[in-house]
This record gives sequence, C-alpha cells and structure tokens, in this order.
Amino acid sequence: MARTFRLALAQINPTVGDIAGNTAKILDYLERAREAQADLVAFPELAITGYPPEDLLFKRSFLTDNVAAMEKVAAASQGIAVVLGYVHIVSLERQSEDVGPQVTNAAALCYGGKLIDTYHKIFLPNYGVFDEQRYFQKGSECPVYTIGGVAVGVNICEDIWYPVGPTTVQCQAGAELIVNINASPFHAGKCAFREDMIAQRASENSLTVAYVNTVGGQDELVFDGGSIICDPAGGLVARGPAFQESLLITDLSFPSQAKENPANAGAGVGTPKTMTVSEAGAEIKSSLEAQTILDAMNGPEEIYRALVMGTGDYLRKSGFTKALIGLSGGVDSALTATVAVDALGKENVVGITMPSRYSSEGSISDSKKLADNLGLDLWEVPIEPAHQAFTDMLAEQFKGTEANVAEENVQARVRGNVLMTVSNKFGWIVLTTGNKSEMAMGYATLYGDMAGGFAVLKDVPKTTVYELCRWRNQQGVGFGTMDDVIPVAILDKPPSAELRENQLDADSLPDYEVLDPVVEAYVEDDLSYQEMVAQGMDPFVVRQVIAAVDRNEYKRRQAPPGVKITHRAFGKDRRLPIVNRYRQHEGG
Repeated sequence: MARTFRLALAQINPTVGDIAGNTAKILDYLERAREAQADLVAFPELAITGYPPEDLLFKRSFLTDNVAAMEKVAAASQGIAVVLGYVHIVSLERQSEDVGPQVTNAAALCYGGKLIDTYHKIFLPNYGVFDEQRYFQKGSECPVYTIGGVAVGVNICEDIWYPVGPTTVQCQAGAELIVNINASPFHAGKCAFREDMIAQRASENSLTVAYVNTVGGQDELVFDGGSIICDPAGGLVARGPAFQESLLITDLSFPSQAKENPANAGAGVGTPKTMTVSEAGAEIKSSLEAQTILDAMNGPEEIYRALVMGTGDYLRKSGFTKALIGLSGGVDSALTATVAVDALGKENVVGITMPSRYSSEGSISDSKKLADNLGLDLWEVPIEPAHQAFTDMLAEQFKGTEANVAEENVQARVRGNVLMTVSNKFGWIVLTTGNKSEMAMGYATLYGDMAGGFAVLKDVPKTTVYELCRWRNQQGVGFGTMDDVIPVAILDKPPSAELRENQLDADSLPDYEVLDPVVEAYVEDDLSYQEMVAQGMDPFVVRQVIAAVDRNEYKRRQAPPGVKITHRAFGKDRRLPIVNRYRQHEGG
C-alpha cells in the first residue's frame, strides 16, 4: 500500500527585522497547516528575520531575539513537523573587528514541541545581490529525516542549484522527498528558469522536490513566490501563486517500501546523516479538494506585478501611507502613477502637474485625463514664478554666457523642490519616474527629477515601459479600472523632457529601440565594444553608451532604490567605483 504524505508549503511575506510580526504570521500558517492535517509545513529561508537581514546580523540582540522566536515556533510544533528558516548562532563572540558573530543560514526541524535538529546552508551565494559569505559560515552535514514514515532531506535555496550538492548526498542516503526553502528574488524570466532547474533536480535524482519561496518586496528586491512541487520524473505536481501569500497543501504518494540506502551514500558535497523524527501514523486524513495547477506568469504581466508588489511593500513596510508623483504628461510618470494606484489604492496617491513656459497644452491635458482615469487627486502648481526667480537671481553671474543645460535643469530642480516640500509637509513619499534607459545614459537631473524616496521604474528600459503600458491598458476590468487607463495620446507622442522649445529625447539619445539593446549588452551582459559591434550594433551608438554609462556612475549612486526586474540592476546588483579611469578601447 502506498504511503501518503501531506505537505504544506507556507509561501509568506515577512518583513526584515520584524521578528515579532514574522513569528505571528508563521504561527498562524502553522496552525492552518495543522488544521489541514499536514505532516510537515515548510517556511521560507530566514522566515524569522526576513531576507536579506544584511548587517543586522552583526547585532547580538537581533540574533538572540531570532533564536527565541524560533524556539517559540518549535514549542507550537505539536503533532506536525516544521521546517523553518532562521539564523543559527555558533558563537556570539566577534571573530575580529571586521567580522561579526559566527552564524549560519539555517533551517530548524521542529516536531513535538521542540527543536529536533538544524540544517546549515552549504552553498553561500556571493554574486549579484547576494553577499552571504560576508555573514555566514557554511554547513557540512546533509541530513535525512524520517517524518511520518517518509525520508525527507532538507536544504536551503542555493544548495539545490548545483547538480552535485546536498540533494545528491541526501538522495544517496535514502531521501524520497527534498524540501528546499528559499528567498529567491525575482527578475524577468527567472521563474521559468527556476522551474526547469527544480524539475531537472527531481528527475536526475528520481525523487520528489518541494520548493517553497518567500514572497514580497524588500528594498529593491521582490520575491515572487511561485512555490512548486515536482515528482521524480520532473513533472509538475503543484504550483503556488505568484506575488501573493499562500498555503500550498498537497498529498504526495510514495511506494509502500522506503528506499534502501546505497553503499556509496555520501558521494557529493557534505556528510550524510539520518534521523527518525516520527513513524507513519494510522490517522485517516480528510480528503483534499482537487487542485488545478496554476498557470505560470510571464512576460509583461510578471514584470508589472513585480513593480506593484515592490512599490506597495516598500511603502507599507517603511510606514508610508501616501505617495506623491510629478505628472508630466509623459509615459514614465503615467506608468508610475498607474503602478502606484494598483499598489496603494487611488485614495493614497496624489499627482502634481507643474507646467512651465515650455509645457505643451497636450501634456497638461494628458496629465488631467490620466488622473481622471485613475481617480487620483491632481494638484496644479505652475513653476514659472520660481523659474523666473532663478533666472533673475543668476542673471549677473550668467551674463555673457550661452544658455545650456544649466538653465534647462533649473526647471527640473524647481519641480523637485515642489515635490519634496509637499512630501515634507504631509509625510508622503515621492515616487520618481525615471527609467533604466535614462539612468544608464545620465539623462536625468540630480536633485530634480531624481529627487524622491523610491524609483519605481529604475530598472525598466524605456521600450519595456511602453510594453507595460499597453499590457496594463488591456487589463482594465481585471484591475478594477477602465480600459485604456493610460491615455493613448501619452503613448503616441514622442518622448520629451520639455525643458526647452521643441525638445525631444531623440535630440540627445538614440531611438530607444536602438539604445536599449546596447544598454542591456553593456550593463547587464558586460559585453565589450568589439563584442557589441560584432553582434551588429551601431559603433557610434556603442561608443555613446559606453561613455555615458561610465561617466554617470556618480549620478546613479545618488538615486533612490527601485524595483529590480532585470537580471542585473543598477545599485547593489552592479557595483562599480565612482572614481574610475578605466575606459574600453575600440582596438582591444
């Protein structure tokens, strides 16, 4: 007779540092899993602390509070096994002035009201947004626990990305089910890649793999959930929703006879160990409702949902109740406002249009139309008086010089002042509206349109901005708003900063359809001049992009954080020195 194992994956949205709040959420989901008669409930990587805790890991009180919270969860594990991500303390003594207490990124295995064992993450990622080797010691043991008569291997996130790793060892030690707990951040296309990898691990080891991922926004990172279970053939058994909390409960079937441990157990990374936690019970469980496997999310939808979750969580978790956006009548501010309304509700978003002597009537009317469609409050604050005041104030110093970007950027800085003054007055956060193409090229004004607390589109190329606008206009009813919420006139007009007469972005930048692939190749793929030209990219544009990206690192360092949606975003994902004289040469 086959053995049935009821598994619950708790895809929750923790907040970094909110140990009490995270613990309360964990206990709630634990109780729901127990009521559903689950044999085991698994929570994400570092669920107690939130991910990534960064230098909070140097604070002893943070570490001890986290352990106390884990013990509280362990005490609640009567009748159900719990796999829980937390920080394990090896020693609270600092290793040196520069290295904090000795800790591991750990998974607690709890049962019967107590902590049974702890797994310590073996592969510590140290690339992109990850710097786990700065904080954690690596583990060495690969445990397999018999829970409810099923052999379960537990490991953490990066541990399962390697073909030879803890999963290999646990498989050889008799594991039938791998429970892998994660805090795997989103970028476009990653979910599909991740699912392929999990299916491959399952099939190459001929075991079931359950992958539980955290969900929610944390600073510039977004975690997309999408927890999955794959059978020993690599087939998809269950998929959790993307970008929302969920308790995914699934009955798994295993052969009546458990696997025998082969003689070569231990080949791979780490030392195997086995432990019996609970034997198979005779309890007859209630039947689960038939589950439909949710469709995977991809394309513009997953990017848009990431922007909504990242923006909403950044504000909520930071304690802001309202957002303030400068509406220019352009596509970037239109998309930013739409994302904000979807994330926060129309009553929590305020737009300000700030016309100048160069603003077209269409830009003003388009901003009003957008605000009407979204149902948000729109204030009009003309900047001409302040603009003229600056002109008069600097007339003597600028006498005899030709007008240039200094006079243009005064307008952007006046607008930045207006936004930040209103923010200061009411405690609302300013959402900046610049996109990745502009940030790459330095086509932004320090202390002007870059002034704000969160940059929604910071990692979104301009061509993707248009794609997202068109996708969002097609959704209409699904988001509770009318079709074409972003006026077509905004999408059809040529992009312009409107800081001088008849100005267009194309006066200073290549067409975005030409620019964006070059920016991606240089910023995200680190291709050289020769490699880009060999791919057929315009040599003039390639030179322009390389020079602009290198020159404007100092600007980007002063930009607010924004949602990461590409595989390499500006910020902690791409770390270059500001003072840097290295320049690529066309000849090599």
